[in-house]
Amino acid sequence: MTQTIAPRVRTLVLLLLAATGLLLTGAGQASAHAALSGSDPQQGAVVDKAPAQVSLTFTEQVSMSDDSLRVLDPKGKQVTSGAPSNVSGTTYTVKLHSGLPDGTYTVSYQVVSADSHPIAGAYTFSIGAPSATSVSVADETVGGGVVGWLYGFGRYMSYAGFIVLVGGAAFVLACWQRGAGVPALQRLVVSGWITLTAATLGLLLLRGAYTSSGQVGDIFDLDLLGQVLQTKTGAALVSRLLLLAAAALFIAVLFGAYDKREEEEEKRDLTFGLAVGGVVVAAGLAASWAMSEHASVGIQAGIAMPVDILHLLAVAAWLGGLTALLLALYRAPADNPLDSTAVRRFSTVAFSSVVALVATGIYQSWRQLGSWSAFIDTTYGQLLLVKIGLVALLVGVAYLSRRWTARLAETVPAAAEVVAKEPAGARAGTGSKQPDGDSERAAQLARQQAAMDAARQKRSRDADPNRFGLRRSVLAEAGVAVVLLAVTTVLTQTEPGRTEEDAKAASSSAASASDSESGALTLDMPFDTGGEDGKGLVRIDLDPARVGGNEMHVYVQRPNGRAFDIPEVKVAFTLEAKDLGPLPVTPDHITTGHWTATGVQIPMAGDWKIAVTVRTSDIDQVTVDKNAQIG
Repeated sequence: MTQTIAPRVRTLVLLLLAATGLLLTGAGQASAHAALSGSDPQQGAVVDKAPAQVSLTFTEQVSMSDDSLRVLDPKGKQVTSGAPSNVSGTTYTVKLHSGLPDGTYTVSYQVVSADSHPIAGAYTFSIGAPSATSVSVADETVGGGVVGWLYGFGRYMSYAGFIVLVGGAAFVLACWQRGAGVPALQRLVVSGWITLTAATLGLLLLRGAYTSSGQVGDIFDLDLLGQVLQTKTGAALVSRLLLLAAAALFIAVLFGAYDKREEEEEKRDLTFGLAVGGVVVAAGLAASWAMSEHASVGIQAGIAMPVDILHLLAVAAWLGGLTALLLALYRAPADNPLDSTAVRRFSTVAFSSVVALVATGIYQSWRQLGSWSAFIDTTYGQLLLVKIGLVALLVGVAYLSRRWTARLAETVPAAAEVVAKEPAGARAGTGSKQPDGDSERAAQLARQQAAMDAARQKRSRDADPNRFGLRRSVLAEAGVAVVLLAVTTVLTQTEPGRTEEDAKAASSSAASASDSESGALTLDMPFDTGGEDGKGLVRIDLDPARVGGNEMHVYVQRPNGRAFDIPEVKVAFTLEAKDLGPLPVTPDHITTGHWTATGVQIPMAGDWKIAVTVRTSDIDQVTVDKNAQIG
């Protein structure tokens, strides 16, 4: 049985490390991503004459390179003149060549939002009349592929390393100072430092390819690396490396001079110095995330950044300390057992950390959602509700784990006292002096007796019901954490509720303004065919929405607003009050996610039902409809 304990402990520790990203990724990545909130010309617009420029407006400021904003003619040739420029606030423009011929043009953009995330998209507009185009505006692959996966893994490992480094060191200084001499804890903290350092170096190399081409071959491009070093994210990663150099000195003192210091007053002074220095370094490391990414963008950034730092430190103290506690319970040597005082101190630290997490989490949720309705009306809010429930469950299981560890720790000193009270001869095999000829034999017997004593203590420890209860509760805690980590991973890739609602409001306002000027009709209808990739939004634009001939545009978008193709889309008009119709219309495919039909005849004014049949596969299709006044 004793041979299986160590692998199980390692498994539990690895699962616990998986949980270290759950609150961090939620607090870090789940923040304000930029979104396109307006454009001129607008998506699908048909203008009479060629515009002199194209303007894009985002929900926050973005970073652009010379080729971040491109406009392509129907043959795929770029028609921009010069580099994009920031004309005001969050609006960016690029000049176009003069005398552009009629046809459908594609606007493609790839930028980096102020919170460090790359975003991309594309849409079309037409000059004179729509035409066929050779340009595909399918979902851009920015931030994806192998480079995107490696970058995401590097972010995750950097969080995990931060947790283990800060939480393990805090456990030693605040809860169990004698643990500075335990090799298992030393290895834990050092491994956290190595992981965070390696991940930071990897992120620095990956950053250029991640925000631009997405090609593996560009990872070691020195020109891209030079560009990264000039950005806010690059400066933050370099600052983190400098702070890790200071952290290495901290670790050397903690497990070197501090462990060997025996005089109580000197050790107390050194403890205070290490505590102050450790807090400064840990806060600086946390600030390398807070001041370069999500907390630094959006409303109340001056409040959000220190709140985010506190959030990260609280997660490290709780989950990193729990990891160190588990190692101490299983790997502490017999002559330096973990005592109940250390467990009680950790319980206090953990409780304070949870209180800080709740307070900072409430503020961050409000900042990202902005309204109660966003919990229900946005995908981000719905996922956040699931995450809140899982976090509450995890806190409950963690409470049970702390109860088991407290009970278990009470048995450790008692077991140590039993060993200490055993006769020396019983532990060493004999208490008398052996003749020189038998000294080697006596030493061998002593080693065998010591091994037997250690095995007996391990069997007794593993048979303890408190230890069995701890293993069960920690396994349950790890299981909840794995599910929570999956939800958080999806959450970090979802547009925040506040940004989503702002973008919807801006789009609706622009559409309303356009409709009021031209008399056009725009209808948005969500659909779900029930199959794979079967959810989305179909938009019908009817211009001028009057009796007689009309021009109709059909757009199909994913839930995230990006255009995508489907095998078939059909439209039918029915005037039920006059028992007229359905009048079928089969639009022609123009480009990705865009169909059009001209000469759509509306014979009389009335409240028309517009039904759209969407087919996303050979067998998955659905018909959605809305009523609208035409004429």
